[in-house]
Amino acid sequence: MNTNNALGILAALSHPTRLATFQLLVRHEPEGLSTGQLVEASGLTQSTFSTHLAVMAKAGLVISEKRGRQQIQRANVAALRDLMLFLAKDCCQGRADLCEPLLAELSGCSRTGP
Repeated sequence: MNTNNALGILAALSHPTRLATFQLLVRHEPEGLSTGQLVEASGLTQSTFSTHLAVMAKAGLVISEKRGRQQIQRANVAALRDLMLFLAKDCCQGRADLCEPLLAELSGCSRTGP
């Protein structure tokens, strides 16, 4: 991950609809949600939501898969991990004691689930 990639992801997540959509997709990993389900959850029209989805896809946050007649959208968890690592790189200038609370919180995410 480089600065431009990180800025693209952060810009994509800076809109309430896109942030909520990404959080919803993360909660539904690994199965994902259909585009129709996402449109319904957003309360937006299909065309308006498609614009948001395109921004997220361009930033690399969403992976689209064709399953039968549906487009399934999935969170690109690898992009999220890369962004988090980029932001925490050289965490606290090498002072592990300052990073331990962050790492503990992140570790707890995988155990507690949604």
